[in-house]
Amino acid sequence: MKKQVKLYNVLFPVWLLWLFPQVLLIVLPGNLFIDCLVLFCALRALKHTQKGAVLRQLWWKFWLLGFAADLVGTAWMFLGWYLLSVPGMETVVRYVDMLRPFTHPLAFVWTLAGVIIAGACIYFFDKRAMKKCELLTPREKHIIALTMAIVTAPWLFFLPIY
Repeated sequence: MKKQVKLYNVLFPVWLLWLFPQVLLIVLPGNLFIDCLVLFCALRALKHTQKGAVLRQLWWKFWLLGFAADLVGTAWMFLGWYLLSVPGMETVVRYVDMLRPFTHPLAFVWTLAGVIIAGACIYFFDKRAMKKCELLTPREKHIIALTMAIVTAPWLFFLPIY
């Protein structure tokens, strides 16, 4: 029986970028659209009067810092894969597959930690990016950073790669 391979996590597939760099043409605008949409919706929910000015000032920072945060979460995921490939861990590797987080509780917890780490990075990176934005109050900055962290965290880490 032939094993089917499914490719998931299309918005930020670091492994896919390594294999097919031309995928960046899809990933970059898709990620930009999502970040701008979430920022706009957060500003709209806050009933901010200068949505356009805030968007113009912050869109590129949120976009680039979102990639940086996703890379931190991806590094965490690769660390788990690497630790399980260390000699002597063969018995654990047999049961834990980090690429399929719903196959073992350890894989699920490790993946959840990766999403939380990336989300925390998004929060702190975005909060720092808004430091000089005088159009927002401290409360609005907190709410926007928290919204960006929760909504744009790499939840697709939970989709199995194969």
